[in-house]
Amino acid sequence: MSKKNNDIKFMKKAIHCASVALDRGDFPVGCVITYQNDIISTGDRTGSAGPSSNELNHAEINALKNLGTQKQISCLNLNQLTLYSTLEPCLMCFGAILIHKIPRIVYAFEDVMGGGTSLNRSDLPPLYATQDIEIVSGVCRQDSLHLFQDFFNNPKNNYLSGTYLSNYIIQQSG
Repeated sequence: MSKKNNDIKFMKKAIHCASVALDRGDFPVGCVITYQNDIISTGDRTGSAGPSSNELNHAEINALKNLGTQKQISCLNLNQLTLYSTLEPCLMCFGAILIHKIPRIVYAFEDVMGGGTSLNRSDLPPLYATQDIEIVSGVCRQDSLHLFQDFFNNPKNNYLSGTYLSNYIIQQSG
């Protein structure tokens, strides 16, 4: 199977994770981490539903936490890990991904308000700046967009309502 076909296959798994979050009332972001051609960790956004949301339980962070529970992770060749996310990782998540030395990020939809993948890492401390990383964007973008539009078009969902990101998403044709 080609790399592009794998990217679509695994992004669809991340979209499924995002659908789970959406069904629960959380912001629909899903994440899958693969090793070679196997999913070794998943995560979805938690803690964004309800009156007191938190900004720590992002899908990528949850997937990285789940990855940390894998005893065999220390035996893996980290160069063969790929992280798939339905939304471009924010600065917090991007930093955590770099610390975990994941060399490849594939995301579906651009985070125009807080995306961190275009950050100039050359001015950052060595922990973040020394790693080469491949970033692929736009994989299954429309599928992810539909989930975000469903979220923002539901009047029960107040998370990020009225922000630059929500306005950008609502204005997209899907």
